[in-house]
Amino acid sequence: MTDPVYRRVVIKLSGEYLAGQQGFGIDQPTVDRVADDLIAARHLGTEVAVVIGGGNMVRGVEVSSRGVSRTTGDTMGMLATVMNCLALEAAIERKGTPARTLSAFVMPEISELFTRAATHKYLAEGRIVLLGGGTGNPFFTTDTTAVLRAAEIGAEVVLKATNVDGVYSADPKKDPTATRFDRLTHSQAIEGGYKVMDATAFALARETSLPIIVFSIAEPGSIGAILRGVGHGTIVAG
Repeated sequence: MTDPVYRRVVIKLSGEYLAGQQGFGIDQPTVDRVADDLIAARHLGTEVAVVIGGGNMVRGVEVSSRGVSRTTGDTMGMLATVMNCLALEAAIERKGTPARTLSAFVMPEISELFTRAATHKYLAEGRIVLLGGGTGNPFFTTDTTAVLRAAEIGAEVVLKATNVDGVYSADPKKDPTATRFDRLTHSQAIEGGYKVMDATAFALARETSLPIIVFSIAEPGSIGAILRGVGHGTIVAG
């Protein structure tokens, strides 16, 4: 078996992806498939932490557009990410691999509070660590959370799992002439306004010298392929 290129990673998963074909909520077969991929990645010898969005349940911006304050809407979205983490944690553990959800919020009856020390401990024990609750603050996306947590715990890379196989000059589903990039700098990603991640996430990655690999999670085994250095994606670094 090929040794992994990276020894500690943060994987950013879209909440919408967990809805599968339902379009809303949690699709259990999809969650199980993602769990299988994460377990396979862990078995390569890589320490795996995961940040999940909450868009399959609540999007703070959309809620606030209907009269709820942005702060409240974002808080609802962050709580949705904890629910997604718990669903994925259950799927991983049901398959025989230890996992632990850590939250940016104090909710001891539900999950442990995120700290760097706790994350280091559980990763060293071989657990897959699921990081819920966003940053714990409104106005920040889970993309930014993924980069922030990666910097905090000393991850080597952020793996951004999406529905497309990299960064394009435009939405390839809408524009057949869109160009796919094999590599970009953080500054190029910000200046280009590419929507695959928000500018704050790219800026923080630039400041902390964290590479980001954008890839498609649609194919089973795609996470492991990226970790072995044979996957197909766009590298944002430098």
